[in-house]
Amino acid sequence: MSSSHSPRQNHILTALPDPEYIRLLPHLEQLEMPLGWTVYEADRPMGHLYFPTTCIVSLFNNMENGASSEFAITGNEGMVGVALVMGSESVPSEAVVQSAGIGYRLKASMVRQELAQGGKLQLLALRYMRVLMTQMAQRAACNRHHHMEQQLCRWLLLSLDRLPGDELMMTHERIAHNLGVRREGVTEIAGKLQAEGLIRYHRGHINILDRAQLEDRACECYAIEKKELDRLRA
Repeated sequence: MSSSHSPRQNHILTALPDPEYIRLLPHLEQLEMPLGWTVYEADRPMGHLYFPTTCIVSLFNNMENGASSEFAITGNEGMVGVALVMGSESVPSEAVVQSAGIGYRLKASMVRQELAQGGKLQLLALRYMRVLMTQMAQRAACNRHHHMEQQLCRWLLLSLDRLPGDELMMTHERIAHNLGVRREGVTEIAGKLQAEGLIRYHRGHINILDRAQLEDRACECYAIEKKELDRLRA
């Protein structure tokens, strides 16, 4: 695995005071997080707290009929398994890697040990929870009030805000699954955005060519969520 990767590429770990970061560093395990990997399952004990750096993880609620609904995404701005920091060991949702990359993880026992020392990790987790809550609130409103093109533009921008470059590796089928819409609808809108020069799509690779126009096409939800993301990173 490349030595160019660093835990400091995650903004939560970057925000830790040096003594706390140095204390955690020997216990942070670097790992590949492949596309489609289930980071944790619903109602199952969480063994680790994850800090993505170059990957994105989707949080899903699963229905009894097998359907699922994405309610938030996490990238290098946050952590996956934040319930551990809140004192819980499981949640009724699951986390799945939607864009492959690198991340770091910390054993649950080390999380509890760190919290017992009264450091900054819990405060940072609480700040990050505000970002998650804003995502969930806006997603609920967005699904009800905004059309598919606005939702797709919003989703692409939010995903790219959590990656180091301007390329997203994602199929139309997976985007449709995350948005809870039909694949044909995503394909039609993506084709339109490509024809108008806003994006380039080829074999699962999506490049943003005109971000300003994409932001104009996105709904108001994007600006609200971006504001919270920028506040967290400040």
